[in-house]
This record gives sequence, structure tokens and C-alpha cells, in this order.
Amino acid sequence: MSIKSDLWIRRMAAQGMIRPFESGQVRSVEGRRIVSYGTSSYGYDIRCSDEFKIFTNINSTIIDPKAFDEKNFVDFKGSECIIPPNSFALARTVEYFRIPRNVLTICLGKSTYARCGIIVNVTPLEPEWEGHVTLEFSNTTPLPARIYANEGVAQVLFLESDEVCETSYKDRGGKYQGQTGVTLPRI
Repeated sequence: MSIKSDLWIRRMAAQGMIRPFESGQVRSVEGRRIVSYGTSSYGYDIRCSDEFKIFTNINSTIIDPKAFDEKNFVDFKGSECIIPPNSFALARTVEYFRIPRNVLTICLGKSTYARCGIIVNVTPLEPEWEGHVTLEFSNTTPLPARIYANEGVAQVLFLESDEVCETSYKDRGGKYQGQTGVTLPRI
């Protein structure tokens, strides 16, 4: 197993692995500094779209992954999202991924957000999974936290196996296959 380089990421993106794709690091837009996104040495920095689901406890329901109540979220669309203290929001990537059968990805939050007490959680992208990635932003602070749409939020690392898996996510008929938009828990 090996971690894949920027050269490999660019080659695979040309074959449709990441859309839209940025071949280098974007650090400013129209002269304004942003949280960077695009290809790095051994990963790809993903962007957050402008679609958010902000957690609310206004209904005082129980969080149950087997019976998730959509009323636990407020939908929001905008260039910035404010996450309440000690709360979280869901979003999705701008990028749509098509993971090769012999590749697994792991994703880690960018240090810019981590240094502000904002944790980005993404589960591994499994072999032959495809879709927009659902992102979870946890605001661990006692203050409101801001997330910027269309800017970098996390880095995807690509791990290529020395052996192709027997059963891929697609083969299993994974419940999040082909997801678009911000996707809530499914059973």
C-alpha cells in the first residue's frame, strides 16, 4: 500500500476521479486570501459548498442514527455558515469523487480550522464509492464559529492497495453511493 502523490492525483483527475478539479493550490481569489484548496504534495484539499444543515436542539429530540429526525437541522445556503457554540453543522464538498477500485481515502481537517477549535469529520471514501462527500463540522468552542463556503476545509489522502479488493462499496450496493447534496444518516 502506498500514499499517492500529486502526479498520480492529477493523472486520475484527468480520468474523472475528482470534478471539479484544481491541479495546484489556490490561495487567493480575486486578490482576497482564502483557506487554500486543490492539489498538494500527497493529497487534495477539498472545498465546502454553500449548502449547510445546522444542528438545532429547538425540538428537544433525541439524536438516533437509526431514526434520524430531519427537524434536528435548519437548512442554510450562503457564503458563510455560523455554527452555534458546542454544536455542529453538516455540509458537502464542491467536488464530486469517483474512487478507483484499488484505492481507499482518509480525510483530515485543515489546520486552519483545527487551530480554531473546529473539527472536520469525514469517513473514509471506500473503493468504487462515488458522490459528493458529506462533511461534519464540530464547533468545540463556547463561541460561534464561522465556516467559509467554496474554500478549503480538509485534505483527502489517497491510499492505493497492492491488491484489488474482492468486494467494493459499489458491489455491496452501499447506501451512500452516488449521493448529492448534504446527506443525512440512512439505515
